[in-house]
Amino acid sequence: MAYFLQQIANALPIASLYAALAFGYSLAFAVTRRADITYGAIFAFSGHIYLLFAHIGWDRLWLVLPASLALGAAAGLIGGVGAGVMIGQLVMKRLSAVSPNAIIVASLGLVMVLMEGARLASDTRELWLPPLLNHRIVFWQGAGFPVSLTVLQVINVAIMLVMVLAGHVLLRHSRFGRLWRAVSDDPLAAELSGVSAARMFVSAYATAALYASVCGVLATSYYGTMDFGAGLLFGLKVVLIAAAGGHSSPLKSAAGAAAVGFGETLWGSYGPIFWRDLAVISGLILLLVLSRRERVTL
Repeated sequence: MAYFLQQIANALPIASLYAALAFGYSLAFAVTRRADITYGAIFAFSGHIYLLFAHIGWDRLWLVLPASLALGAAAGLIGGVGAGVMIGQLVMKRLSAVSPNAIIVASLGLVMVLMEGARLASDTRELWLPPLLNHRIVFWQGAGFPVSLTVLQVINVAIMLVMVLAGHVLLRHSRFGRLWRAVSDDPLAAELSGVSAARMFVSAYATAALYASVCGVLATSYYGTMDFGAGLLFGLKVVLIAAAGGHSSPLKSAAGAAAVGFGETLWGSYGPIFWRDLAVISGLILLLVLSRRERVTL
């Protein structure tokens, strides 16, 4: 029993990460209506910028560790959101108006640009953070087997859940949410009603980039580093896990992604770890095929 509870606890950080990433991705998907793996690249890019500037603060500016981490986190957020705004404004908005399917191809090129840019800026070095807030919080003591999480894990879970809930409240009760729903439902009708669909497109993409950037900083703090190939991996993975709950509602998308996180962790705990990714991705593809709806996308 204690082992099972520990695996549920272990699943909380990855499930909350998937939920926050899926929520942000759904915001952008609502206006692009195309699979966009650039989102995963922004997630990884912000993590790389975080590592790079934290290293600069510690190694060159001789800052204390908290100040170095704060500098890195601020740079990661600014870099990730800035990249999202530029991509949304200069690439995705223009392609969506001319050839929406080109977004899928452009996203692959943007992944390469962001990942190679991060690699060159880091001089192809794998930078690592020291262990952070790794004191354990025990939730239950059973037969000498404590069910616990680290302080950093608890903080990450709390921040990501707040991001999802705050985003849901914002979409339901704010002017931004009303305009976002109007543009995602029918951009032309929104324009005829006096809403700037182009401005809302960029705003939604920037908000999604903010979610990706915060998740990138938090995930890098937790794992200690960010791999150079993580952009493509997470880009593809987020597209699948976000679809698990459907793209009609960011909250449902987040819930479906969280379920994938729990399933992934439990498979790794009780099943052969070698087949975990194959089983999870195959299950997601099967779910998407079975739940497919025919519709015309303009």
